[in-house]
Amino acid sequence: MRAFMQFHRVQAHQRNFANCTPGEIRTLFCIRNGATAGNPEMKVSEISKRLQVTSPTVTQLLKGLEANGLVERRIDPADRRAVGITLTKRGELVVVKAAEAFAASFEGLIEYLGEEESNQLADLLLKVAHYYSEKAGAGEQAAWNGVE
Repeated sequence: MRAFMQFHRVQAHQRNFANCTPGEIRTLFCIRNGATAGNPEMKVSEISKRLQVTSPTVTQLLKGLEANGLVERRIDPADRRAVGITLTKRGELVVVKAAEAFAASFEGLIEYLGEEESNQLADLLLKVAHYYSEKAGAGEQAAWNGVE
C-alpha cells in the first residue's frame, strides 16, 4: 500500500497539463479519436459512452474545456437538443502536445527500467486491468462510475 501512496504523491505533481485536469485531457483525446473526416463532431452521449462516465460529468468537463477555448459546441439545426462537440485549433494543439509529453514520459520510464523490467511492468498492468475489468463485470463498476 505504501508503494501505491508514494506513486500517487509523485503523480500529483504532474496532474495538470496546459491547465487541464487528467479528465479534461482524456476528454480531448476522446473527441479527437472519435472525430471522423466526414463528421468531426461528437455528441455528449457518444463521449459519455466512450469515457464510461455520465453525461452530466462530460458536460462539466466540456464547460471547463470550452472556457479555455479548447472545444466548441454547435447546436444541431435539425435537432436543437443535440449538441456537436469539436476541438478548436488550440484544442488540437493541446492534444498533440499532451501526446508528445505522454510518449516522452514513457520513453524515459522505459529507459530507466530497461527492456526486461518494462515488459514485466506492462504484463503486470495488463493483469491489473484484467482484474478490475472482471470486478466491474461483477457489478462493482457502478461504484466507480462518476469518480474522477
